[in-house]
Amino acid sequence: MHKNREPLFHIVKRGDMPWYFSWGVRAVAIALALICSAVITMLVTSENPIQIFATIIDGSFGSERKFMILLQNTAMLLCIALALTPAFKMRFWNIGGEGQALAGALASAACMILMKDQSNLLVIPCMVLTSILAGALWGAIPAFFKAKFGTNETLFTLMMNYVAIQLVAYFSVVWENPKGSGTIGVINPMTKVGWLPEILGNKYALNILIVAVLTVGMYIYLKYTKQGYEISVVGESERTARYIGIKVEKVVIRTMLISGAICGLAGLLLVGGTNHTLNSSIVDGRGFTAVMVSWLGKFNPIWMVLTSFLLVFLGRGAGEIATDFGLNASFGDILTGVILFFIIGSEFFINYKICRTKSAKKEEK
Repeated sequence: MHKNREPLFHIVKRGDMPWYFSWGVRAVAIALALICSAVITMLVTSENPIQIFATIIDGSFGSERKFMILLQNTAMLLCIALALTPAFKMRFWNIGGEGQALAGALASAACMILMKDQSNLLVIPCMVLTSILAGALWGAIPAFFKAKFGTNETLFTLMMNYVAIQLVAYFSVVWENPKGSGTIGVINPMTKVGWLPEILGNKYALNILIVAVLTVGMYIYLKYTKQGYEISVVGESERTARYIGIKVEKVVIRTMLISGAICGLAGLLLVGGTNHTLNSSIVDGRGFTAVMVSWLGKFNPIWMVLTSFLLVFLGRGAGEIATDFGLNASFGDILTGVILFFIIGSEFFINYKICRTKSAKKEEK
């Protein structure tokens, strides 16, 4: 009779571990990712690996402008990740950050274009209000159908992204400037109506400051408020939440209103704060990358600051390699993919460990 043999190894979920262990694993993964990226680049370009690493650092710290762009991109990615985090803690899989930010961006651009003859004292408050409301509405629609009819929130929020993209594409043609270009161009370049004010002569500083305040506020909201507690309970068990008197449907809709509103704010900062224009790629995939930021940061806004900074730094380094060595943009995307592969893979070793089975150990003895 054939005897079934047990596998030599099996996967076991880890228990609680010190924070420095998990970040140590991530540090090793990042080091391996950089080494792998350097090897790939060296094989393609025959350049010195030291020069490759210097290029990665130069992409973010080579000048004051590059450093400010690094902080700006980190802030925008972090802003959307903060928006998604309350929903994820509630186990509501909001994949619609891209569309919710686009809705806010569209509302801001509409105010800038339709109110171009008004004062900033009127236009900017209108932009803030409409962008937040547009993002909140874009988040509330899938939340309502989830709460009332049990629809799949992942598919619903994902499809809402494409609706937002098409709306922005449509209005890009309606408001095109110059005519026939199919693009809006810079909005109000002479009067600067709707442009958010600069701080210390830097157009990125206000965005960074707003997101810094938002990070602290989100940390306090999730950790120390009653609503943050309700979000955690609903995420752990809806049955328990209902048993202790929490109205789950109300919490779902309220949380998605907050999530969408913050995404709408991100759209405002992109249109009014830095880009001063509107197109369907203005969010630049941050709505999807923010999902990974939130998960890697364990839904903790403070840790998410480091995660956002790390991803943006590595991404800009990969792009700088492609530019400096005369390679096309796709090569930078390849290196970014390699880096993300190592970072995501590190999460497996943080959450699980590979052990030898007892029978395998006995046979070995």
